Amino acid sequence: MVLVGVVVRVHGLRGETVVDLHTDEPGERFAPGTELAVRRSGGARSAPLRVATARPHSGRLLVRFDGVEDRDGAEALRGAQLLLPTSALGAPEDPEEFHAHQLEGLRAELTDGTVVGTVREVVHGPGGELLVLDRPEGPEVMVPFVTAIVPTVDLDGGRIVLDPPEGLLDPED
Repeated sequence: MVLVGVVVRVHGLRGETVVDLHTDEPGERFAPGTELAVRRSGGARSAPLRVATARPHSGRLLVRFDGVEDRDGAEALRGAQLLLPTSALGAPEDPEEFHAHQLEGLRAELTDGTVVGTVREVVHGPGGELLVLDRPEGPEVMVPFVTAIVPTVDLDGGRIVLDPPEGLLDPED
């Protein structure tokens, strides 16, 4: 499953929710009729939701789900993570683009082959994506997912190659 959005609040009285997007293709992921799995805080799953309507609003999406007809029903969804099965995602058209789930679990190594960790997750920040690396020794480290630092993504080989600037992988004191 891959995260495509999070319900952050209610909008209006007719059951619309404000969804913080975690996808590059909101029109496709939130098309009317799309069924989304729901994960609550603590990881509990609940019944899937089917998108009734979706429209852009201030950099987010206003989404109404089938069966959610009023503010109280929408309020009950606050904080819910909206998920799609990875099988529902097509391969990116651009060979330089990747879905987060494709990167998670890849071995991270330096250009000389030294293994420095494993990609635990991809964090989508306002300045771009960060790879969170679990390291065999030492604390986790966040690496900007940019070509200058991550010149190679080898999905078939199960690895990414890093060419980090000095100090990026050093633990903080």
